[in-house]
Amino acid sequence: MSLSSAWSITRAAFAPRAIYLDFPLGRTAGKPGDVAMQRGVVRAALARLRDAEGPGEIVKLPYRWAETEDWKDRAMRPETGGDSSAHQDDRSARLGTPQYQTEEDAALADPGCPTCIFPDAAGSVVQA
Repeated sequence: MSLSSAWSITRAAFAPRAIYLDFPLGRTAGKPGDVAMQRGVVRAALARLRDAEGPGEIVKLPYRWAETEDWKDRAMRPETGGDSSAHQDDRSARLGTPQYQTEEDAALADPGCPTCIFPDAAGSVVQA
């Protein structure tokens, strides 16, 4: 069972059973301290293990991270100047170039990806 906040990566990986949540990366099981949401996500994942109809199926859960989609601007797009505290993004520092686990991954990456967002060396957002 895969819990994912990256639809395109999950689809490309063809996970046997996957749950998608439109949440910030690194927060896939729910909001910190929101035990009810976390429990609901885990229960839904366990139910998918039992009820999945076929490999590659991705089920989107109905949970929302916030009332509006504004959190995406803070979590997915770096602020100019690199001050992550200005936009409540507590993830690791961003690098000016995409990072890959292996050279093979780098060779397979699609630089024309229509949904990818990368920061340039100055921290400005560059849509691929």
